[in-house]
Amino acid sequence: MSEQDVHVNPDLRVGEDNKQRWNQPARRRHGFHNAHKLMRRMHMVRSRHVMELIDDPQDLVNCVEGLNDLISHPAFSALICVQGNRVVFERCASDFSVLQPHSIQSVTKLHIHLIVGRLVAQGLLDLEQPVSHYLPEIGAGYADAPVQRLLDMAIDNDFSEDYSDPLSDCYAEEIALGWRLPEDGVAEISLSEFASRISGYRPETAMETIQYKSANTDVLTLICHKVCPHDLKVEIEAIADAAGYEGAFHISLSPDQMPAFSGGGCLSARDLARFGLLFARKGLDVHGKPFANQAFLNATLGRAALPMSPPKDWLKYSNHTMTNGQLLGHAGYGGQFLLVDCENEISCAFQSVLENEAGYDDDYMADVVLALSKLCEAISR
Repeated sequence: MSEQDVHVNPDLRVGEDNKQRWNQPARRRHGFHNAHKLMRRMHMVRSRHVMELIDDPQDLVNCVEGLNDLISHPAFSALICVQGNRVVFERCASDFSVLQPHSIQSVTKLHIHLIVGRLVAQGLLDLEQPVSHYLPEIGAGYADAPVQRLLDMAIDNDFSEDYSDPLSDCYAEEIALGWRLPEDGVAEISLSEFASRISGYRPETAMETIQYKSANTDVLTLICHKVCPHDLKVEIEAIADAAGYEGAFHISLSPDQMPAFSGGGCLSARDLARFGLLFARKGLDVHGKPFANQAFLNATLGRAALPMSPPKDWLKYSNHTMTNGQLLGHAGYGGQFLLVDCENEISCAFQSVLENEAGYDDDYMADVVLALSKLCEAISR
């Protein structure tokens, strides 16, 4: 076989716009709907028991402002809202299904909240320690930063996450997440190597809003790997069992086999709602037994933390969640949001695929979370 018979994987090869094929605007919808099959390497897990959902639809489209616009938007993939175990609202696009895996991107970060909380409860992790206490080899971008500041997105360093800039650091990060390939002849970089190359920690910066950096999650992943008494894949399996997924949870892996908690997860809309219910139940698993660190979760809702940047500044970023004290959730690149009403045990899972150049629109995401919050209000009445 000659070299002419071999070519670089077209889905993972980077094009002129510095995006791999599955994330280029014309291919992004297919990419997000099939991400569980397109990444360089994926870990898959099924739940031991399945949480049954009961269809109990409510007529909500015309009584929730912005809801019809949300589900008729060209980017829309799926939306499901569950209260307790009752499906009160469910819609999907004509080219999609609420049972089909979908890239949830940074909604995956909520796994770090759960894992960190469990490690804190076991006395294995002290959030006031600097990162170098757990990762002596880490670079200057994180060595002196307290772990708590990573959890709260309160870090100022040289890592950039600007989706409109094709040369932003977050795109180079994707090599370490298993989402794209480096240039020919260049080795894939491990998550540890990538995180250690970040420099420029500035502790004196007075921050009025968060600085969103997915690299913070990568470093937290490495810390959890270091202190956890077992492989992090065991934690992924435990979370899946606690949530009671019907389908499979997929997550991409770095070259050094680290789960891409910063954004590599894929879940169906129904299973994403089940994941949200784990928070709505204040950490109780599908059998009603304690799983998550409830004290950590309660503190997350009530503690002081920096607000998000406008127009989502009515939410703060606390312990790797977005919350206003009652609502809790997380956004994801491309148009994802999981919103949980912790007082009324409601979980709303929204999935969509923005096909603009950047793959993100802050105003669109603000409209999404506002409509979901109004949907929670309507359901709880």
